[in-house]
Amino acid sequence: MKLTRSLLACAAACALLSAAPAALAQAKSGVDRTSIDTSIKPGDDFWTYANNAWIKTHPIPADRSRYGKGAVMTEEASKRTVDLIQDAAKAGSGDGKKVGDYYASYMDEAGIEAKGLTPLKADLARIAAIKTKSQLATVLGGNIRADVDALNSTDFYTDNVLGLWASPAFDDTSKYAPFLLQGGLGMPDREYYLSDKASMVEARTKYLAHIEKILTLGGVADAAAKAKGIMALETRLAQASGSRADSADVQKANNSWTPADFAAKAPGLDWSVFFAAAKLTDQPRFIVWHPTMVTGLGKAVADTDLGTWKDYLTFHLLDHYSNVLPKAFVDERFAFYNATLQGTPALSPRWKRGVNSTNAVLGEAVGKLYADKYFSAESKAAVTAMVDNMKVAFEKRIDGLTWMDPATKAEARKKVAVLKVGVGYPDSWRDYSGYAVVRGDAFGNLKRSEEFDYATTLNRLGKPVDRGEWVMTPQTVNAVNLPMLNGLNFPAAILAPPNFDLTYDAAANYGATGATIGHEISHSFDDQGAQFDSEGRLRNWWTPADLQHFQEAGEALADQFDTYKPFPDLAVNGKQTLSENIADVAGLGAALDAYHASLDGKPAPVIDGLTGDQRFFLAYAQSWLGYSRPAALRQQLVTDGHAPDQYRAFTVRNLDAWYDAFGIKPGDSMYLPPEKRVKVW
Repeated sequence: MKLTRSLLACAAACALLSAAPAALAQAKSGVDRTSIDTSIKPGDDFWTYANNAWIKTHPIPADRSRYGKGAVMTEEASKRTVDLIQDAAKAGSGDGKKVGDYYASYMDEAGIEAKGLTPLKADLARIAAIKTKSQLATVLGGNIRADVDALNSTDFYTDNVLGLWASPAFDDTSKYAPFLLQGGLGMPDREYYLSDKASMVEARTKYLAHIEKILTLGGVADAAAKAKGIMALETRLAQASGSRADSADVQKANNSWTPADFAAKAPGLDWSVFFAAAKLTDQPRFIVWHPTMVTGLGKAVADTDLGTWKDYLTFHLLDHYSNVLPKAFVDERFAFYNATLQGTPALSPRWKRGVNSTNAVLGEAVGKLYADKYFSAESKAAVTAMVDNMKVAFEKRIDGLTWMDPATKAEARKKVAVLKVGVGYPDSWRDYSGYAVVRGDAFGNLKRSEEFDYATTLNRLGKPVDRGEWVMTPQTVNAVNLPMLNGLNFPAAILAPPNFDLTYDAAANYGATGATIGHEISHSFDDQGAQFDSEGRLRNWWTPADLQHFQEAGEALADQFDTYKPFPDLAVNGKQTLSENIADVAGLGAALDAYHASLDGKPAPVIDGLTGDQRFFLAYAQSWLGYSRPAALRQQLVTDGHAPDQYRAFTVRNLDAWYDAFGIKPGDSMYLPPEKRVKVW
């Protein structure tokens, strides 16, 4: 019976897969029929059914820890970008020249090799000169770097002890306030230091060896003993750090401290000296996202000898700038962070790393070039129309909620109505005139970029909030919701084939890009976003009964994802990934509604043997065609708020229409009885 049902369910989907003439353009349906593995039942593993034929013929490249359609899109964006960068190098002045000079400097391996550690001489001397705890506070404060967007970051950690983020405050979204974020760790998460799992114990052993190797390359004597001291200090900082769950809890992040509070709540560090070095003495208050780490930092400064702190600072200076130092440093950083922690066999070609670095430093300068050439006005208009349709669909879903009080509905509709949505690229571009690029100075260019970013962050504090700001570049294959701005960014590079194309049928565009738009809109209503009102303030706008219902739905979804277990000893963490999973469920449902509305009451055409809903769901599953090496997957499960792509595609289990589209019945592995299908919005 199972096999018969499977054949009937996929008959339309499979009819042309084996015999369709090549002349039938794939773009007509927007579904990659060659990726589908018809030996798999859609109801047993929909992600594998939709993608396995592609996976079988596309092994993960040696220089990657994960691969898939998103990686292919990123690769295409990188190839386009490197051409733009090299063309920009011909410019005689302005941002184009900076882009070209930065990339050329990064690519000058011979010049970097010849300089050795000379570029770090002043910084190493500054560390060596530390003689008192007050001087240590000066160096620690002077090392702070800026964070772009902590609320959406999958990594709250920086190798400096604290990071600075300029954002609207939780209680006042009219101006930028300083947020302090925990840092100080060289490994991706506190669990790498504290967990007794065998994989984490092994990671600690190899990290200790990595510290010793970097110190040795830096000419530091007695590197083995000093590495142990550094490891002990970082372990102490890890013990004080907030957990991944605590970091994601905005209620626990809402800690307003005055400068005087630091001496009382985190004694041991001379905070007045620290803030003076960080150029933050004029700030009346700080939002301390991770108070336990700040308190623990004070204790670590008080109790740890200066020699260990100097070793720690030396190591992190060398490690942080490894990619613009001689090849031995590049290779060692890759050996630990990529080969060991993510299982990546080979280092990426220099040009790819050069593009990534240039994008990180001069992202909007490159992005303007990218958007001008690769994102048409027609595409921008079409996606903007999709956004408008998605907002209408979401508002209708809110109106249709039988469990929600009218007052809560009104607030929810207001959030949707005033969303500030950026499509393709920002309305205004960043001014890089204050950033100096010197051709042939790879280290200096990178360091000056960090100083420029920090100065930019400082300059924003206390000033009116720009609600149209972007935190992603146009050449980025990603999208983001900014809860405290009540805004969304959809970069140009993600609005491209196979996710979006003007020639695709609406079903595929809504199944992939529409679901992405719906996902980001839904982040305004996930377990975190729902705590912010239409002005971005952290405020409870829910009735108690509505909030309880919402939280119970979230708990059911978390329980669903807890059952997904990629390894015998490690499962998806449903609570850790809940925000993303809520956004997937709500966003996919809204996208399906918007697609159906786009038909204007007419039946969807059958294209290439696929019904409209089949194309919609297949496009969604194929948008999550991504897979990882085991080590990288383990790291993701521990550190990331996103479930692995395969399980995000399993979101379809919660939509009744998926069952109808593919004839999913009880007994199929992915079947959920109607009462178990989670409907959040």
